[in-house]
Amino acid sequence: MQRSLMKLSVDHLKRYKQIARLLWKYGRGDLVARMGVDDALTPELADTSAAGQPGPEQLADDLEAMGPTYVKLGQVLSSRPDFLPEPYLKALARLQDKVKPFPYEDVERIVLAELGIRISKAFSSFDPEPIAAASLGQVHSAVLRDGRAVVVKVQRPDIQKQIAEDFEVLTEIATFLDAHTDVGRRHRLSGVLEEFSISIRQELDYEREAHNLVTLGENLKEFERIQVPKPIANYCTSSVLTMERVQGHKINSISPAALLEIDGSVLAEELFEAYLKQVLVDGFFHADPHPGNVFLTDGGRIALLDLGMVGHTTPVMQENLLRLLLAITEGKSEQAADLAIQMSARAEHFDPAEFRRRIGQLLASHQGQALEQLDVGRSLLELSRSAGRCGLHVPSELTLLGKTLLQLEEIGKVLDARFDPNASIRTNVGELVSRRMQNASQGSLFSSFLEAKGFMLALPSQLNRILNAIASAELEVKVRSLDAKMVVEGIEKIANRITTGLVLAALIVGAALLMRVETAFRLFGYPGFAMVCFLIAAAGGFWLVVNTVLRDHQSRKRRPR
Repeated sequence: MQRSLMKLSVDHLKRYKQIARLLWKYGRGDLVARMGVDDALTPELADTSAAGQPGPEQLADDLEAMGPTYVKLGQVLSSRPDFLPEPYLKALARLQDKVKPFPYEDVERIVLAELGIRISKAFSSFDPEPIAAASLGQVHSAVLRDGRAVVVKVQRPDIQKQIAEDFEVLTEIATFLDAHTDVGRRHRLSGVLEEFSISIRQELDYEREAHNLVTLGENLKEFERIQVPKPIANYCTSSVLTMERVQGHKINSISPAALLEIDGSVLAEELFEAYLKQVLVDGFFHADPHPGNVFLTDGGRIALLDLGMVGHTTPVMQENLLRLLLAITEGKSEQAADLAIQMSARAEHFDPAEFRRRIGQLLASHQGQALEQLDVGRSLLELSRSAGRCGLHVPSELTLLGKTLLQLEEIGKVLDARFDPNASIRTNVGELVSRRMQNASQGSLFSSFLEAKGFMLALPSQLNRILNAIASAELEVKVRSLDAKMVVEGIEKIANRITTGLVLAALIVGAALLMRVETAFRLFGYPGFAMVCFLIAAAGGFWLVVNTVLRDHQSRKRRPR
């Protein structure tokens, strides 16, 4: 890595320096030294760590100061309990991209380049002061020529180039950690970083976000109290997104008096039901429902904003998640552990007994509580943390679902303090299962019919061939054992050792008999041929013992723990 540092630009070296300082500051100075960072940086890093071990809030502040890539990285890490302990997850969860806005002149330039028309021509009015500024872009209120109130999200200038350069540095560091540290091998940092890279690239594509708005709005059109703003056609590009303006307030900024004027229990139930449908039926869900992205409209509806971060679940994953949620809400620890193992990748050091014990303790700790007090989202995150400690790599969809449910439970409590997410899951599970069954498209049914038809047509001829082979004594059954070669090699090694031992024993017996035969050739004062046989036997015995010990030691090292 030292050679690669010499070829980097000043910006790249600055990023290496930032990450090195962060690692040193949070108790990973040994990693900094092994990365091959220039010795000139060491005094400055040492000064940083002299103030003592910083806390979780300081980590959030440091990531915020390092730029948009690291803010997004902190947001992703806030949903990975298998990486960080609970205090750090809470601290990172507050990262809401509140940063300084960029100048209005850049907004005008970007809109002109993207839409091909000046702001004054495209809009009847456009507020130069942003209503929100984030690390990737900022939002302005505007009015179209036809009088519709809209919001326009404009991407920060050169943000894609900056993030690409940050990822070059992060990828090299993650690859190094995977190859040289236990932490890297245990958590597969390169794979996690790749998932993060894909997620942030999708979030930078505003055309994809516009498509997500349309898809989610179509999927949730049956829910009368849920609103998803629609994008404005011909006003959206990869760096500019124009959508309907939602008149309302953030869910966490509503006064208790205003909450009295709405039916909070109905809104909370419908919001939770809508999310269960997204995850377990549609396979497409809004993955970041923090209070800043959930509005209560002036009409008393719930509006879901910011579709840059979405999650996807396959039919198999939907079924596993549904069964896992039921197992957790019903306190069935063995079933929950088995499902988690089934849907996850196992490391070499995975300990299934320890993992089942941890999950049993996790669910047993809630047995004294009322069932409505069980946080399903938090339980999923704690399950993910236990899995990571035991060497089980749970799918990212599981941790994302845990984070989403945890945020939903908090919103539900704001709307209705008595809201019970567990009861909502059990109430809606029957309908969710029936909807999943109905999701089989006509195309898949027709495909299954064709397969069944082909099987029935081919069955008579295949049966005739089998019967003819039996009648003519030509039927052969071949059994292939994957471990047969290993067994044969083991038997050969045992036979070789026994043969060698017999030869050495014969040499010793022969030498003992030759000791009685007087010859002119003598060695160490004894008959020479007898001593030669003794020496050969001694050398062979020493070689056999050493070879046996070394091979057994290597076999134990290769054996999975």
